Amino acid sequence: MKRAFEGKVVLITGGSDGIGAELARQLAGPGVSLALAARSVERLQAVARRCEEKGARAIAIRCDVSVEADCRGFVESAARQLGRIDVLVNNAASFYAGYFEELTPEQMEGQLATSLIGPMNVTRAVLPVMRKQRSGHVISISSSAGVAGFEFGTAYAASKFGLEGFMDSLHAEVAPFGITTTIVNPGFFRTELLTEQSTNYAEPSIDDYDERRAKQLEFWKAQNGQQSGDPAKLARALITIASQEPPPRRFIAGDDAIGTAEQKVADLTAEIAAFRGLSTSLAFDEGKRT
Repeated sequence: MKRAFEGKVVLITGGSDGIGAELARQLAGPGVSLALAARSVERLQAVARRCEEKGARAIAIRCDVSVEADCRGFVESAARQLGRIDVLVNNAASFYAGYFEELTPEQMEGQLATSLIGPMNVTRAVLPVMRKQRSGHVISISSSAGVAGFEFGTAYAASKFGLEGFMDSLHAEVAPFGITTTIVNPGFFRTELLTEQSTNYAEPSIDDYDERRAKQLEFWKAQNGQQSGDPAKLARALITIASQEPPPRRFIAGDDAIGTAEQKVADLTAEIAAFRGLSTSLAFDEGKRT
């Protein structure tokens, strides 16, 4: 499958660790060009060096995806040095956890800036290049939280639901230019997302949430390093789906993610059935209008 990327240029945000770094390492090989972006330049350069040791051409560019100018600079530099852009992987991530009432507006904005505005910024910068080529593939790493919301996850789910709507709509807009899109919905994978460096918790401020908050904090902190999903296997799966013609519009990644998606489908089906009569009775009755 990796041979499908020979001669291609792949841009990866959040490339310094987790799924992004793993994907870069597994793609790396002769004939493959990689442009890696992250805020941590030192770690990013280490990943780029490992990719070059495997025969790839790899460049590391500092980029805060929440800053539009950074994203333009990243894409312009990648296109100038590597000549084209075949695949963009929007992977940069953060996690703001907590009950909505206790999350500050600044925390909500921080989550949206990384997980929604960030992918929009990078994609906006990439699309002119792909349109000119009349080819390209935009992959955005969403989450099970983009399929179904969950307690203690209002900020994260809001950002991922927004990303889903953006990508779904973008598909129709760019398909005539030969550009394809894929949404990836991973479940729990053993990445750095739940480490102290990547997770931000709301400050306790409302007594009514005390008991439930304590249980949520215990759960989420215990999950770090215990997630069932293997990032290396997910990286290989992403290479597989990106090699297909055409690639899938959505990829549900992991047993737990499939369970979440199936439950959401079942819930929607049941709600449609329960209120079908009422829902279908809402059209204008032209013959009785006054």
